[in-house]
Amino acid sequence: MAELNINKVPDEKSCGVVLFREIPLANSDKSERLYLLLHYPSGHIDFPKGHVEPGEENDEYLTAHRELTEETGIKNVAFIDGFRYLVHYTYNKKGNLSFKEVVFFAGKTNEKDVTISFEHRGYYWLPYEEALGKLTFENARNLLVEVEKSISKKGL
Repeated sequence: MAELNINKVPDEKSCGVVLFREIPLANSDKSERLYLLLHYPSGHIDFPKGHVEPGEENDEYLTAHRELTEETGIKNVAFIDGFRYLVHYTYNKKGNLSFKEVVFFAGKTNEKDVTISFEHRGYYWLPYEEALGKLTFENARNLLVEVEKSISKKGL
């Protein structure tokens, strides 16, 4: 496996959202937080994300919101102030090693209906522990842990 050098300039940049919604628990004044995960055609489970397009280079939120809407149909999202998380990884892109940076934000929605794009096979709204177990990659699990900590700390 290639050594990851985070000082290297990425070949690619994407932005994404760790999206959640709250649902009331039956016979309780408490609620449960559900996270949205997408099932990608290659088989992995991850969060909505996608490439920065021309004109979006200076607005990561714009890319994250556009990708969320394109991939899920969800438009209504309130980003959580102060949460920005970087993920770096390398992968084989058409026979060449590519170094990718993904900027993730945390966002809350009240929408539950998802219309997945052609880029996905399915989706899940899952509570934290189930979502943690369903995610394919360790960096996605680490991201979810940080989102959960941040949200809990803010009392959302």
